[in-house]
Amino acid sequence: MEPRQPQDSSREDNQPKPDGELSMRLIPTRAEANIHGDISSGWVVAQMDHAAESVVSRLAQGRIANIAMESLSFMSPIRVGAAVCIYTRLLEIGTSSVRINVEVWTRNPNENHRRKVVDATFVYVAIDEKGRIRRVPR
Repeated sequence: MEPRQPQDSSREDNQPKPDGELSMRLIPTRAEANIHGDISSGWVVAQMDHAAESVVSRLAQGRIANIAMESLSFMSPIRVGAAVCIYTRLLEIGTSSVRINVEVWTRNPNENHRRKVVDATFVYVAIDEKGRIRRVPR
């Protein structure tokens, strides 16, 4: 019989975790709410775009443009006052384009658990000062 290992109560192996690096953290207010009192999906997508742009423009060493959202899945509404954390993970670097996964996780006020509420894949292209496509530096 093998000795029993002490359980680490800080481990959450059965709890899902964000995939990627924390790129932005915000707490939306009533000003970002829709007519039903939840945070507007348009506001959420704009924040996801800002977070991804900051990562991709640094990687591309300059100007970029969002050319596609290959997927965008909303799983749950976001409440006013919830902490909104946006995680990014680089998927692929092409000759002039970059694909990046963006996840949004929230933690409601007075709750200890977080939940994934949005998952998306954005595609950006590097552009020059005239708006023409350029190579992504390696």
